[in-house]
Amino acid sequence: MQITQCLHTALLVSDLEKAQNFYSNVLGLAKIDRTLNYPGVWYQVGTYQIHLMVHPHLENSLKNEEKWGRNPHIALAVDNLDEAKKRLQTEGYPIQISASARAALFTQDPDGNIIEISKM
Repeated sequence: MQITQCLHTALLVSDLEKAQNFYSNVLGLAKIDRTLNYPGVWYQVGTYQIHLMVHPHLENSLKNEEKWGRNPHIALAVDNLDEAKKRLQTEGYPIQISASARAALFTQDPDGNIIEISKM
């Protein structure tokens, strides 16, 4: 077997409206059509997708609260990390600068899913 590309990541969210605000308005991701019969939203990021699926009784699953990058997370690239940081702070989302000295930060969506944002 030879894996040729990563297609999508599925994330659980408890409140679709709050999640859509974060992924659509704060991160600026493009929603795409989906024809499934359960609540959720899909986003396109280049050739990759993020699938949000509703789970109404979701519990935060942070295993390492001190270093968010040592938890399950997805990583997204930006061209301007300072702009991304300011946007997240303005919108009231928490940020943690990467401890690795890379040009990267971590944030959490409204359900505590960790998102890494790196300068590429």
